[in-house]
Amino acid sequence: MFDIKKVTIDWAGRPLTLETGRMARQADGAVLATYGDTTVLATVVFAKKAKEGVDFFPLTVNYQEKYYAAGRIPGGYFKREGRPTDKETLTSRLIDRPIRPLFADGFKNETQVVATVLSYDQENDPDIVAMVAASAALTLSGVPFEGPIGGARVGYRNGEYVINPTLADMEETELDLVVAGTSDAVMMVESEAKELSEEVMLGAVMAGHGAFQKVIDAILTLAEQAAKDPWPFEPVDQSAELTAIEKLVGKDLSKAYKIKDKGDRHGAVGAAREKAAAALVQSEANPSGITSLAFKELFKEAEARVVRGDIIRTGVRIDGRKLDQVRQIVAEVSVLPRTHGSALFTRGETQALCVATLGTAEDEQYIDGLEGTNKAKFLLHYNFPPFSVGETGRMGSPGRREVGHGKLAWRALKAVLPDASKFPYTLRLVSEIFESNGSSSMATVCGSSLAMMDAGVPITRPVSGIAMGLIKDPEGLAVLSDILGDEDHLGDMDFKVAGTEIGVTSLQMDIKIAGITRDIMETALNQAKSGRLHILGEMAKALTGAREEVSGNAPRMITMQIPTDKIRDVIGTGGKVIREIVEKTGAKVNIEDDGTVKIAAVEKESLEAARKWIHGLTAEPEIGAIYEGRVVKVMEFGAFVNFFGAKDGLVHVSQLATERVKSPSDIVKEGDMVKVKLLGFDDRGKVRLSMKVVNQETGEEIVSAKKDKEEGE
Repeated sequence: MFDIKKVTIDWAGRPLTLETGRMARQADGAVLATYGDTTVLATVVFAKKAKEGVDFFPLTVNYQEKYYAAGRIPGGYFKREGRPTDKETLTSRLIDRPIRPLFADGFKNETQVVATVLSYDQENDPDIVAMVAASAALTLSGVPFEGPIGGARVGYRNGEYVINPTLADMEETELDLVVAGTSDAVMMVESEAKELSEEVMLGAVMAGHGAFQKVIDAILTLAEQAAKDPWPFEPVDQSAELTAIEKLVGKDLSKAYKIKDKGDRHGAVGAAREKAAAALVQSEANPSGITSLAFKELFKEAEARVVRGDIIRTGVRIDGRKLDQVRQIVAEVSVLPRTHGSALFTRGETQALCVATLGTAEDEQYIDGLEGTNKAKFLLHYNFPPFSVGETGRMGSPGRREVGHGKLAWRALKAVLPDASKFPYTLRLVSEIFESNGSSSMATVCGSSLAMMDAGVPITRPVSGIAMGLIKDPEGLAVLSDILGDEDHLGDMDFKVAGTEIGVTSLQMDIKIAGITRDIMETALNQAKSGRLHILGEMAKALTGAREEVSGNAPRMITMQIPTDKIRDVIGTGGKVIREIVEKTGAKVNIEDDGTVKIAAVEKESLEAARKWIHGLTAEPEIGAIYEGRVVKVMEFGAFVNFFGAKDGLVHVSQLATERVKSPSDIVKEGDMVKVKLLGFDDRGKVRLSMKVVNQETGEEIVSAKKDKEEGE
């Protein structure tokens, strides 16, 4: 019944199997990829007719994780998978980015790639398996796809690269880098690093590229057995129409793209567009003209050719800058009066307002995934409202772009965060993009770094980021620093690099052409380093390091450790004790299973009151120490004093005062605050206290330890 084709290779010490013909046979392409015990099914379906009225390639990539793959039932009321998680969204983008440029130019047929995680072994991350499966399914489907691609994860430990590290390996690595590409070029890079050098990062990319060559070979071997015939597709030749547009408005476009102001420049480009449309677009007066949809695409291509050619020939960019020149930067901090930390970072016509908020353990985010439920103490949220580019648009929950840009900035900043044991706060960063004309994600990195320092977060070093571009034509090649939005749209590469003065913390690369070489990447990395250091210098004009204390608007927080067998004493029956502590001190208290207690309060007095209370409940009193306590009961033979948390002790009548005392009520009454010294314990374990050896005003001892012992006996 099944015509199963299968290829198995050894890849980084584990078997990788690619299989087709057993599952999802009605899809145009379907491949079941298994790596270790992680299994992903990738399917490809494409429409056999171009979608009318679209001027873009309608490709959709959906990566989805099924909880049964890890033997888990989803959390939540409905107990089923719901809206995509951030991991699913990010992995969908991870697969989309390297495959999109490899579809044939002019192909407009709706195409959907679905990657479903069916089994997860808790060792091998499904994202790489899904990417490989998707590439194989595309290669088998017959769709006009100039692949296959391969992908690999690269770690770095003890000076050596590790290919496809397991989840356990990732806990010890200094690098988490994913690279994808064809047999001869790199298409996509996504990474998080602990301040590694440009040389190490470049080496990791090339190590990954070399490692997935055998995967590409395996896909081609499977394709020889099971690939469908290529679907016939011939792009329409519109070179004559493109030449007509260039002749008509080429000079107008060249002049327009020398205007520095974005709004004025777009106005001039719009005028050129209208001029060309009036002469060339199909109308009653010109029935043989170009359709409006075709004209839109051709005009965009004419723009790209004019701009790219001008930059390569002159070495001068759209806004008049040199190839390696960064736009003017203005960095400000403490721009909002009531937030914990804030910064406004403006670079040219890109502006990010970044705000840092410090919270307690109660503010940690619970993240449900195949690995189980985890708690996140560091959050970064990126918002891109339509007004930032002078447009109207939908306002709502974050889309894939917002999630992706936020995660990139999160990765860039994670390496410099303080250890949780020293800085126990939950940290949330929010980046509001108020203007956008090139690399708002890197503006988010810079602004968030400043906002953290403004809030008093003791980061190890400031982080900056820069976006690099590329123009690669037969006429030449140009690498651009700090690209504009137009240079991004009309160029061949978006290469973002973030890091400190010491090294790279994050690197992301997307390519619109069929890959780039090692030499181009090396040039871009070195040029990015110069730009990154320049931006750090501009940021230092606002703030050079973290403020000595956290913001006065933020909660103070301390951490203390108690014996695990004392946890129940602090919580109390049904939480009675801990509720009382919170209500009476105004502090927030969180207790973890290992006995770690986190106390937070805006006022120092509340913080100290809660600390003392918990200390009294869990610590043991020391013989010879002096305590302040409250008289809780007066008897004929002495007074009972609550002196250490819930602990009471007896001050015998002979220990109330230096002179002879007829009745304890002559010296103390219930409710009095007194200072006592712990003398020790009697044969029955009862606590013995003394008031007469302590100065009741100063709290200092007034007799020698020897006499104290004699009198106590």
